[in-house]
Amino acid sequence: MTSIRDLLGESLAVGERFRLELEQRDGILVAAHPYDASPMDVAVVEGLEKLEERPPREPVEVEIVGRVVDGLVAGRVVSTACEDGSDARVE
Repeated sequence: MTSIRDLLGESLAVGERFRLELEQRDGILVAAHPYDASPMDVAVVEGLEKLEERPPREPVEVEIVGRVVDGLVAGRVVSTACEDGSDARVE
């Protein structure tokens, strides 16, 4: 049986990783959620020590975590580099 929590988790992509462009909004790093069906954008609140600049100039890899911060789904910085080890630049 599918619960509302399961459906919400799917639409928010909890546990999934994405390359996201971050911007500063009211003191929080925020990214548009990559899923159009998501009711919330992403507040990147964990793993910030990996960033040299806030907000970073290039997209970073962010994992969606299962909690809400200021009405946004929380995310954590996983990496500032692409999986192949190159820089985070998206052409």
